[in-house]
Amino acid sequence: MKLKFSVRYFILTILLFLTEVFIGMYVDDAIIRPYGGDFLVVILIYCFVKSFLDTPVIQTAIGVLLFSYLIEVSQYFHLVDLIGLGNSRIAVVMMGNYFAWTDMLAYTLGIVTVIIIEQQRIKRNINKAYTN
Repeated sequence: MKLKFSVRYFILTILLFLTEVFIGMYVDDAIIRPYGGDFLVVILIYCFVKSFLDTPVIQTAIGVLLFSYLIEVSQYFHLVDLIGLGNSRIAVVMMGNYFAWTDMLAYTLGIVTVIIIEQQRIKRNINKAYTN
């Protein structure tokens, strides 16, 4: 693992963050708000990590997925309430307040999307290197 700032991933992080804020503030539906936000949040976290660390795609993606699962499982055990932050709006927004298997599925699909996109990007770069 090597520290290395990536402008591309940082810009993606900012765009995804703004999208998440928009969804949280203005979208109140049965699909995008509950599932789209969870799908995008793992991509956001992945891009944030890759903004500062030069780490392998698969290991980073799995690490982000496991972290997301851990947060979701903490919701099952009401960790926010157990540590005394149940009245903190920020803590509840960041950690969530209820467990859902559909969130786990959304995280998984988000990370699968990351892996597919990254593998396509790597393949394009390899092909470009061979044609030059």
